[in-house]
Amino acid sequence: MFIRYKNGADGLDAVAQVYSREENKIDPNLIDRNAVSVIKRLTGAGYESYIVGGAVRDLLLGRIPKDFDVATAASPRQVHKLFYNSRIIGRRFRIVHITYGEEIIEVSTFRSTRDHDYSNDNQFGTIEEDSTRRDFTINSLYYDPIKGNLIDFNNALEDFKNKKIVSLIPLNRTFIEDPVRMVRAVKYSVTTGFKIPFRLSMAIRHYAPLIGQVSSSRMTEEVNKILSCGNSSEIFRKLNQYKLLVHILPAMSVYTGFPQMFDSLKELDKAVNECKDGKTQLPRARMYLALVGPFIAKNEEWTTPMSVFNDILRQIKVMLSPITPPNYELEMAAALYMESLGMRVPKSCIRHRNPALVQQQRSSKAQPRKRRIPKKTKTTPERAD
Repeated sequence: MFIRYKNGADGLDAVAQVYSREENKIDPNLIDRNAVSVIKRLTGAGYESYIVGGAVRDLLLGRIPKDFDVATAASPRQVHKLFYNSRIIGRRFRIVHITYGEEIIEVSTFRSTRDHDYSNDNQFGTIEEDSTRRDFTINSLYYDPIKGNLIDFNNALEDFKNKKIVSLIPLNRTFIEDPVRMVRAVKYSVTTGFKIPFRLSMAIRHYAPLIGQVSSSRMTEEVNKILSCGNSSEIFRKLNQYKLLVHILPAMSVYTGFPQMFDSLKELDKAVNECKDGKTQLPRARMYLALVGPFIAKNEEWTTPMSVFNDILRQIKVMLSPITPPNYELEMAAALYMESLGMRVPKSCIRHRNPALVQQQRSSKAQPRKRRIPKKTKTTPERAD
C-alpha cells in the first residue's frame, strides 16, 4: 500500500490509500472489456478515470458486476465528443451513456462539494470531492483497471473487513437528500451479508416515511432491481422490519404475515439464481406474478375469459400500486396466472405487437440476456445482484 497526496495549505496532505493489484486481489478477468476500453480512451485523452461504485464493491467480493459505471474528470460534453456511440442524459445531474450493442457504460463527471441547489447537481469537481458524495463507504472506491490500483479515500476497506454498511453523508442529511438510499442500505446488507450499525438502523426507521415522496418511476426501478437480484425474499422481509415496505408497496405490506409471500419469493430467487449463467434472464412478468400471485382472489363474477382477465389485471395493479410497471408486463402477468389455472387467454388481452416477445414471456424458460458478459475464469464466481 502507498499513500496518495495532494498540495495543501501547509504542504502535502495525505488524501487516500492506494492498494496495488497484488494487494486488492481484484481479478481482471471479471472486468468488462468495454468498460476498460472507455477508461483507456478517456485517460489517453488526458482525463483521470476509474471504475466506481457497485462494480468495485462486487469485484472485491469476487462477483461479476451486472453493470460497470465510470467516473472521470472529463465533462459530459468532453466525454460525448470522444465517443460517437454516446448520448448525454439527465437534467439534475448530466451523465453520458456509451452504448455497445445492448450494453450501456454509464460515465459521470466528478462532482463538486460546493454549496448548491440539489435540484441542479451539475457542478463538477475533483476526485477527492467526488469521493465524499457517494452514499456508503463500500460504494466509494475507485479502481484503475489499467494499472490495477484501488484508491480508497474513506477507509472503505476497513468497513469491508468489519463487514458493515457505513453512510458517508451525515445521517441527519443523507436520507432527506435521497430517501431511496434507505432501500439501498437494506439491499446492500442482504446481498453482501454486511450488518447495518445501530445509528444507521435508527436513522432508517426515523426517516422511513420519506420513501412516500419518491417518484413512482424511481420506486418501480428499485422494486425491479430487488425482484431480479436473487435475494428478494430476504430483502422484502427486511424492508418490512424497517417499516419501509408499507411506503413502497402498501398493499403488499398487508400480506407480510402470510408465509405464502416469502415462500413464493424464495421460489423466484431460486429461478433467478439458476439464470445467473450470463446467458438468460427471467421475464419480468413472472417476477411480478411471484410477488402478487399468491394473493389474487378468485371472483364469483368471473364468467367470460375477458372478465377473468380484466379482474386479475385489476387486482395486480392494486397490489403493486403505487409503482407503475409497463401495462404490457402486467397484462402478461395476468395471462400467466390464467394459464396456471388452465384457462384460455383471449388473444385481444395482450396488446403487444411483437408475437415473439409474447411467447418468450409465456415460456417457462428464461429469456436470452441481452448484455454481453465478460470472459469467465475456470472457477465461475457468484454473479453480482
